[in-house]
Amino acid sequence: MQLSHRAFQSSAVSVPPFSISTPPPVLHGVPASEARLSSPSASKWSLSDSKRLLDLSVALLVLAIFGLPMLAIALCVRLSSRGPAFFVQHRVGREGRLFRIYKFRTMTSGSGQSGPGLTRRGDRRITAMGRWLRRLKLDELPQFYNVLRGEMSIVGPRPKLPQYASIANMPYRPGITGAASLAFRCEEEILSRVQPSQLNDFYNQRIRPLKARMDVRYMCRATFWSDMRLIGTTFLACLAPTSSVFRHDSMRILSCPPRPVHKGCTAKSFQTAN
Repeated sequence: MQLSHRAFQSSAVSVPPFSISTPPPVLHGVPASEARLSSPSASKWSLSDSKRLLDLSVALLVLAIFGLPMLAIALCVRLSSRGPAFFVQHRVGREGRLFRIYKFRTMTSGSGQSGPGLTRRGDRRITAMGRWLRRLKLDELPQFYNVLRGEMSIVGPRPKLPQYASIANMPYRPGITGAASLAFRCEEEILSRVQPSQLNDFYNQRIRPLKARMDVRYMCRATFWSDMRLIGTTFLACLAPTSSVFRHDSMRILSCPPRPVHKGCTAKSFQTAN
């Protein structure tokens, strides 16, 4: 039984406690054994040298084309608010190793250390310039440097903070875009409807397990052509950031009631990678 959208028209949602549950399969025909979060498998393409060659080629092309615009963005960020042009933070990468991710700074200087790790729509820490960069996902452009360094891929699960990582010892590189990041493109809007005191519980119990399942199920069946389709869809989503299609899919997360806990779903399945 689904709740109507009217239930979420208020500015905040009261989220009752519930157990972590296993979301329904995202890719049809994928055995559950291929989508374990504790020891995920990967397709041959996901671990291939061909994929790495594609990553390097795309990263070099993007940095060559957008090099000057990126310098202009960095200058605008530096001049529009106090603080450095780039935001650097440790994230969980391949096989649980930490690496430094690079972004254009979109928040006031120092807010990443003093505020919560989750961002909601209307977050006062976001600068005017940062709001525009986030809207078009231009703040992610420096991550192509991470791709050149071999720390990230074009397509893969988004790199998480250690406290929010769900895929233990993943054998593939995190990505600039991925199945879950595209599906949850309006995540900030979803979180804006949750009470601040319940933000972490809501994310950890509803969004984080579902995103992890989506990413693992995609990566264990990923191919060259599926990656191309996902990259193309991501590009279209950046051109239409306010698309009602993405907003409708995201709002379904709020109206979906918790599912019963299955036997194979334990807290161990969602442990953070070390």
